[in-house]
Amino acid sequence: MGDEAAPGGAVVGEDGLARCPWGLSTPDYVEYHDTEWGRPVHGDDALFERVCLEAFQSGLSWITILRRREGFRKAFSGFRIAEVAEFTDADRERLLADAGIIRNRAKIDAAIGNARVARELGEAYEGGLDALIWSYAPDPAERAVPRTLGDVPAVTVESTKLSKELKRRGFRFVGPTTAYALMQACGLVDDHLAGCHVRRSAPLSDPRSAAVPS
Repeated sequence: MGDEAAPGGAVVGEDGLARCPWGLSTPDYVEYHDTEWGRPVHGDDALFERVCLEAFQSGLSWITILRRREGFRKAFSGFRIAEVAEFTDADRERLLADAGIIRNRAKIDAAIGNARVARELGEAYEGGLDALIWSYAPDPAERAVPRTLGDVPAVTVESTKLSKELKRRGFRFVGPTTAYALMQACGLVDDHLAGCHVRRSAPLSDPRSAAVPS
């Protein structure tokens, strides 16, 4: 590996590309960092999947979830809201016995419950889950570009507001830290470090993102 430009800053890998330090730790992370993390995600089902996976990640490392993602998708019917919302007690027992996912009863129950809330949201809120989540995306022009990992927050004003709104509507396992991880992963914010090749290659912010509601 190359030398860091600054402590905690972007690191040049063996392929000559500079990345956020965490993005070099495993081949799985290299691919995820380069092709997914921080890129805008839209669609209620796609965002529901991210909400669920971030919730399952709580207390664990993200690599644990990433390596089980296909197992989660199979177990949760591709995270199609309409289908997960109809899961029964038999499905709960099936999930608790599925070694391909994280077998945590509280998180499994939250995923099923969150699907039902997301279904209701899609019927009552214009634009559904997609519009609600993206309404909390901050203005990229008002955010400083992080130079080191120490510059990247764990919680922001926006993630706290998003968390409160999701909880108000009935979502579970969506605390401010989890909400910010969701914002990072789904491109509401761009926390790739200055010097990271992903940040340099193309702007990641989505022009459809709106101002944070007051």
